Amino acid sequence: MVLRSIFAGLLALFSTAAYSQSLPDLGGRTISVVTENAYPPLQFVDPKTGSAIGWEYDAMNEIAKRLNFKPDYQNISWDAMIQAVSDGQYDIGMTGITIKDDRKEKVDFSDPYMRSEQFMLVRGDETRFNDAKTFAAFQDGLVGAQAGTTPFYTAVYSVLDGNEQNPRIKLFETFGASVQALKTGDVDMVLTDGTAGQGYVDASDGGLKLVGGPLGSEDFGFIFKRGSDLVGQINQAIAALKADGTLDRLNRKWFLDYKIGE
Repeated sequence: MVLRSIFAGLLALFSTAAYSQSLPDLGGRTISVVTENAYPPLQFVDPKTGSAIGWEYDAMNEIAKRLNFKPDYQNISWDAMIQAVSDGQYDIGMTGITIKDDRKEKVDFSDPYMRSEQFMLVRGDETRFNDAKTFAAFQDGLVGAQAGTTPFYTAVYSVLDGNEQNPRIKLFETFGASVQALKTGDVDMVLTDGTAGQGYVDASDGGLKLVGGPLGSEDFGFIFKRGSDLVGQINQAIAALKADGTLDRLNRKWFLDYKIGE
């Protein structure tokens, strides 16, 4: 068993070294990276320090280190991000962006760096419904979402009646604003991926909870202007981070160990 463990460790070490040696060198160039800073724990503003932090920042900083470039972080609202990257205003976009065929018509995606599942986020004292079926039957129930996002389409097609103009859907500019509306009672449910939703639950001191089972899975990727030379290079770095366990360590740090607001 000891020899097997040593062999496995050496194999992982050699694999990591091989990936590192094969990665391209971008020569220290500056690359603009735009995000929303409203999707904890992927990227958000630390309430204690006011600094932008999160899983995606750590991952992108590690990618930048390995590819030898300087990330220039910028902030933009979600509803403007895809078009801005498509127009070449920024080199890379990141904010837990689901890889979807219709979005591929405007931007190129990296390989997936994370898979997530959609859950219902509600107030901690919610008892009127406990899954998608009972929420749909609760005619007074309102759901908060951002237009054009995966949670919006999940609400429309997996929870409600398929009508994108359904008055039970209240639109917000940011995900954080929809969660705030949930806390104040302006909406009754917000759809979120399980990891980000759990971050809000952990920080709520019982004020929020996730209910029901997953409503489908989605893969997240970074976005680029169509034809960008960065796509293949970033993909190589993502593969290296997967191979040497870096992504697993980030998952543990941000989804298990980190508590928002502590």
